[in-house]
Amino acid sequence: MPNKGTPIIILVAEDDEDDRLLMQEALEENRLANDLYFVGDGEELMDYLLHQGKYCDPQSAPRPNLILLDLNMPRKDGREALKEIKSNPNLRQIPIVVLTTSKAEEDILQTYDLGVSSFIAKPVVFESMVKIMRTLGTYWFEIVELPDRASSIDLPTKSP
Repeated sequence: MPNKGTPIIILVAEDDEDDRLLMQEALEENRLANDLYFVGDGEELMDYLLHQGKYCDPQSAPRPNLILLDLNMPRKDGREALKEIKSNPNLRQIPIVVLTTSKAEEDILQTYDLGVSSFIAKPVVFESMVKIMRTLGTYWFEIVELPDRASSIDLPTKSP
């Protein structure tokens, strides 16, 4: 769980500009947008998390406390990115909430099988998005205990 006074870092993987704006405004409405980062697809998400390409400076791409992930994105979709994140020992502890227009049972089952923390159908009404963001903020940043960011970053392995 982030220490009091430590910024909450939320990374949103979303390709739709209108949905990005809706999420940003809903997070701001709930005072949760102090450290909010956006990526437009799964390729960019992985670059951000692995500090590659334009995200090679860890200061400009800090480790998120929570990832909000859309499933249907270009280049690499959310399912592929989720699989990569959860198979990476340095990233798998990051909670991921799927926030998508899909309500397909297959997507719900597949994402939970891949290790997603929650699956939420994206609302179309702003007030509903505000309520979802408030609930997510309360749950992830006030109720649950999250691993300390510093303790889960590229831990060196000891040689025998």
